[in-house]
Amino acid sequence: MLGEYRIEGRRAAEISASVERAVGSGELEPGQLLPPMRELATDLGVNPNTVAAAYRILRERGVIETSGRRGSRVRPRPATTGRESVRVHVPQGVRDVASGNPDPALLPSLAKAFAAAGEHADREPVLYGDDAVEPELARMARARLDADGVPDGPLAVASGSLDAIERVLVSRLKPGDTVAVEDPGWGSLLDLIPALGLRIVPVGVDDEGPLPEDVRRALDSGARALIVTDRVQNPTGAVVSATRARALRSELRRHPEILLIEDDHGHGIVDLPVHPLAGTTHQWAFVRSVAKAYGPDLRLAVLTGDRVTLDRVRGRQRLGAGWVSRLVQRAVVRLWADGAVDPAAVAQTYGRRRALLIEALAERGVAAQGRSGLNVWIPVPDETGAVARLLHAGWAVAPGARFRTSAPPGIRVTTSTLGEAEAGPLADAVAAAVGPGPAGSYV
Repeated sequence: MLGEYRIEGRRAAEISASVERAVGSGELEPGQLLPPMRELATDLGVNPNTVAAAYRILRERGVIETSGRRGSRVRPRPATTGRESVRVHVPQGVRDVASGNPDPALLPSLAKAFAAAGEHADREPVLYGDDAVEPELARMARARLDADGVPDGPLAVASGSLDAIERVLVSRLKPGDTVAVEDPGWGSLLDLIPALGLRIVPVGVDDEGPLPEDVRRALDSGARALIVTDRVQNPTGAVVSATRARALRSELRRHPEILLIEDDHGHGIVDLPVHPLAGTTHQWAFVRSVAKAYGPDLRLAVLTGDRVTLDRVRGRQRLGAGWVSRLVQRAVVRLWADGAVDPAAVAQTYGRRRALLIEALAERGVAAQGRSGLNVWIPVPDETGAVARLLHAGWAVAPGARFRTSAPPGIRVTTSTLGEAEAGPLADAVAAAVGPGPAGSYV
């Protein structure tokens, strides 16, 4: 069952740590079955309740999952190793269209912005006890949120979208609570939720966002939270339309106690309007990152929400990280003030590159999704085979297993740097890898 690895320990903390170390080192692999609790208790000479407590710790940390009589096994994407274990290694000479990164050529230069921020810091250094949010950043962010119809609320700054979402989830939920999440969806989020001791209920996605019937089913079954990507959904590129937003608001009004989290990480690289759901429920948060438009290394996201949620987020932040560097915040202010990014032009460039591939695939009978953003999602009948065949043909794509729970298999292709001359050869390789017949019907 465990191969050569032997679980050790006398206390629950020691047993759980032994398993976690093995998962982290790769000695216990995703999907591997763990011994029944009574059997392991006998082997270790401890009370079965001690093993039960150890397994509970591992479940709450997102390392293992339990399926009744089928036993406990290492999660497909355990928190100890994360989604990077599903990553495709890109050999030399192979074109990488798997990364999910923005085009560096479309990111603004940061030198002048940070030089200006540094000069400001020399004149007015930020010290302990100062405000956590740069006043001008708050003013500019709030103006943009107002323009997009996001309800008024307090403002906080986090170290990226995932940090913001984690802080909101922890502020409102407890281990064991269920979170409704898009499927396919953001791989890091699919890893984070179980790592917090929360459970996932999948919600299907089409080009207009989460499916209302799936949202209804999830909320009626007791989900305590719903996470929605408004635009540039990863990996499908979905954008919540005005019609879909109305339908989702209707479902949310039936459950006003639900925690709603909206992720608008594509702000700045998309020319389609946002249709916020915020304010439909009593508990809500709206998150915007600068990573895709201005650079992932800035590690900055702005979030707003209802007063209680934001008070909890800011209070917990004060006890831990304290604040996101005001130097970085001032640099972002300078980038915004200087108009360092033209969202319409950037969106047009990314849109043209996505369209080239989607149209080339359609000509070859292969269906694909990619309404916005950096990626194209291609449903396939055999995910592992498609990834392997494409790698052999010189193209590294991201396996869909990184982005889904119960959704059908697929692959994600990052088109952010795709050249016009590359679309045809890549489409040829995808068509050959997917194979004839049913591929065009996978939507």
